[in-house]
Amino acid sequence: MSFAGKVWRLLVGIKDALALLFLLVFFAALFALLSSRPSPGMVHKGALLLALDGVVVEETSQVDPFSVLLSGSLPMREYAARDLVHAIDEAASDERIEAIALDLSTFVGGGQVHMAAIGDALDRFRAADKPVYAYAIAYTDDTLMLAAHADEVWVDPMGGALIRGPGGHTLYYGDALQRFGIKAKVYRAGEYKSFAEPYTRGSMSDEARANLTPLYQSLWEEWQAHVKKARPQADIDLVTGSLDDWIAASDGNLAQAAVDAGIADTIGTREDFGARVAEEVGKDQFEDMPGSFAHTALDPWLAEVAPTGDAGSAFGSGAKRIGVITVAGTIQDGQQGPGEAGAARISDLLDDALDDDLAALVVRVDSPGGTVSGSEAIRRALARHKEKGIPIAISMGNVAASGGYWIATTGDRIFAEPETITGSIGVIAIVPTFEDLLAEYDVHSDGIRTTPLSGQPDILGGFNAETETLLQASVDAQYSRFLNIVSTARGMTKERADELAQGQVWDGGTARQIGLVDQFGDLDAALAWAAGQAGLKEGEWQPKFLGQDKPESFASMVAAMFTDEPESEARSASPRDLVAFTTLRESALTGRLLADVEALFAVRGGQARCLDCATLDYSAPKAQDRGLMAALGALLSR
Repeated sequence: MSFAGKVWRLLVGIKDALALLFLLVFFAALFALLSSRPSPGMVHKGALLLALDGVVVEETSQVDPFSVLLSGSLPMREYAARDLVHAIDEAASDERIEAIALDLSTFVGGGQVHMAAIGDALDRFRAADKPVYAYAIAYTDDTLMLAAHADEVWVDPMGGALIRGPGGHTLYYGDALQRFGIKAKVYRAGEYKSFAEPYTRGSMSDEARANLTPLYQSLWEEWQAHVKKARPQADIDLVTGSLDDWIAASDGNLAQAAVDAGIADTIGTREDFGARVAEEVGKDQFEDMPGSFAHTALDPWLAEVAPTGDAGSAFGSGAKRIGVITVAGTIQDGQQGPGEAGAARISDLLDDALDDDLAALVVRVDSPGGTVSGSEAIRRALARHKEKGIPIAISMGNVAASGGYWIATTGDRIFAEPETITGSIGVIAIVPTFEDLLAEYDVHSDGIRTTPLSGQPDILGGFNAETETLLQASVDAQYSRFLNIVSTARGMTKERADELAQGQVWDGGTARQIGLVDQFGDLDAALAWAAGQAGLKEGEWQPKFLGQDKPESFASMVAAMFTDEPESEARSASPRDLVAFTTLRESALTGRLLADVEALFAVRGGQARCLDCATLDYSAPKAQDRGLMAALGALLSR
């Protein structure tokens, strides 16, 4: 017994020692993580270095610990467009920032509306007599939208230009599902509502093609107008039209071809670019590396100048607050987000703000829609604010379609940009059934029914006529509800709303002409209008961004702590050449396939969602960061 007791005490001692060691390591790592966060003390005189190594979004999402632990690295970094615009505007009036250096060698891109907003901020910076320098290996559509606003555009000797224009392809699974005996039962309301086409067809329908062709053409014209205004010497027709002649004229030197087409000004390496910036702002006093220059990185700059949940100290303490709620990403029913539009989370934020005595409310929508129930939940939460008599403005981002427009109907005034994608007013539901697949293996369904709906809907044995009628009636009722909401909000007849609906997708300019949008303008324009409606003058109000004043989640910090590399290194990406940019979206194919399968088999009910917006969804590159195992885990956990 004495020996057993000694062994027991030894085991207990080892256990306690290991527990203590784990706690020490855990808190040491947590302290290191927190203490390494950028601080205003890291701001130096020189250039503001915007080395964008990710994608620009409306609202950044939290790090998913499950995905991080499976992959061992942090996902592609997301930059909030509002943060970048604010950082550039603050730099324009700060004497410590003498120039902006745009390193776009690992930049993935963002929505056309976001690129235009950042480009306008760069123009304001240059108007303050401060130069902007841009460098990249490959200039793509999104990269050029930013670089066009630079005083000098540098292209790497190994680089060039790749301008593709808006558009792309959607995968169609109809023939494959039929081959495997799986039926995709589709119930839709709206002639152009093509959300289910990939599951029922092998190609795009004529109706969808007729609707999308002018939309894409309009977006392409807006892109060209933006780039040519900022950089008149850019010959876009040469780059996109006579591709063979353009490349042959430079003997296959793509970097020289970019210069000849006016896309870039100078050919040089990253070190050459850095040396040029150093001529303007001076050398880096903290490191003597080739291509280094005096600079402040984005994160410490934002730590000093970026606002928190409220606008900051620029307003008086008695300033009224105008609430801003963000609906970004696919609309779902739960607590998802930020970065995803979880209806329960957004509704809770709105209800919590009912007692905040807001002077007005602005809803920033950047969503292709989602569930009908989630869209209606958010609309009702906004209606509770409207009942208080406060003005509500809608600010549309890149996409505010289908369920996104359902939410927009609460606005007293709707603001959009010419590049905004909106409309897609329609409802659809998809349910897979497997009776043909089971019959192939001689598996059949039989039983006793007391009513026609007993045991229905039966995804294994198939739907009977009564079930088909009920499901289609449900979708028709939701569509009728959608039309009533639109007609009431926009002051038009239900018949006129139906003409503009049918699932048709519109660009912002067309939407304004047909009465779905009131005027062009960004978030600031919507805030100014809301303030005016509330009887507030400049300086008498400040924005309050609901839900965006919360600290980073503990789970996100812990996830970052357990990666193999520090956050800055784990997020970084290798410089991308033309080949890498060509294959970048193709590398997200696995994520796209899994997302499509998830959309087919997930139980979500009626959908007010724009699938046509998927090829223009600039958050798509994030799908590759999800990882195969993480995506499968999310799918199997349903």
